[in-house]
Amino acid sequence: MTRRNFILKLLMTLKSWMIFNLMPDVAAAAVSAGSDKDLLHYTPLNGRRLRDLARSGEHHGSDGFVNPLGPGRQGRFWQVMKWKFFSPNRFKKYFDDEPVTSVSIDWEPLNAHKGLSVTFLKHASVVINEGGRFIIVDPVFADIFWFIKDFSPLAFDPRTIPAPQHVLITHGHYDHLDTASLAYFKKDTHIVTPLGYDQNFKELGMSNRTQLDWYNRYRDGGLEITLLPCNHWTMRNPITGPNRSLWGSYLVRTAGGYTIYISGDTAYFDGFEQLGKEYDIDLAIFNVGAYEPRWFMAQSHINPRETVQAVKELNARKLLVVHWGTFRLGNEPVHFPPMQVKHELEKEGLLDRLVDLKHGETLFI
Repeated sequence: MTRRNFILKLLMTLKSWMIFNLMPDVAAAAVSAGSDKDLLHYTPLNGRRLRDLARSGEHHGSDGFVNPLGPGRQGRFWQVMKWKFFSPNRFKKYFDDEPVTSVSIDWEPLNAHKGLSVTFLKHASVVINEGGRFIIVDPVFADIFWFIKDFSPLAFDPRTIPAPQHVLITHGHYDHLDTASLAYFKKDTHIVTPLGYDQNFKELGMSNRTQLDWYNRYRDGGLEITLLPCNHWTMRNPITGPNRSLWGSYLVRTAGGYTIYISGDTAYFDGFEQLGKEYDIDLAIFNVGAYEPRWFMAQSHINPRETVQAVKELNARKLLVVHWGTFRLGNEPVHFPPMQVKHELEKEGLLDRLVDLKHGETLFI
């Protein structure tokens, strides 16, 4: 984050607090609002096809993008205030059990492997390697803000990571588009993003980019990367506001024909069954973390129960969960997501679908 952006964020925070203190009646109304746990946290498709929605440009707004799969983001400031300062956290008693685990990776077996491998680096960062050609998704190598603890620090120099042929960015939130981590790569590294983010990569001096709209594809030989719709949003600057750039999930079809679905951050929505009918998915990688409390997080992040439901609707053969164990961004402890996903899979008799990787571990295919 640049000094200018930091100052802008600080000023915005101070301004928000001033507004909060000057409007006690409105604040009290927001805090005392009843639970919305029974509300639907997505906008039903009602028979519409995702492809038609994307083709008609429903996600394009007059000054950015809109999320046609979820509710608007009005009133989110008051919801943040309610969550952070007035809502009890039932998980606090488990915080002392949160492990700090340094991440070590031996890159030699990955370099030597002639087939396909998938490595869970940390947070939502995943390394896909097919015969020495590497793809890195949402690289984050260290803490994103000084006040957020990193529970999975790297025990190696990020410069030892094999040079990727492609870097995939799912959206612009700071725990996914981290300019400090991207600066470790060569300037000519190929970056694939949803539409937008020009200024971020201009500042990095990285101009070798492919920008995709929903259902657009990028091909490199036998490799095919498709950006798909998901139920999320993005923001880099609270002054300019949300959704100035696009967000999405990825479908990666490797040269060998193995198909990987990368959810990125997404709330549940009723389009997973459509995606499952259109694509034959070998491995679904879901971001599962920062999902509690549900009254606040359900509009942005899928939870373990919904993840299992989505995997069933996608008809994915295997499931890998990431976006946990690094930053505590929701109420739940950082180590809870994989435990709760296992529990939900067991209830459905689907535990055999789980690829149980911890940070730094690799699935060799």
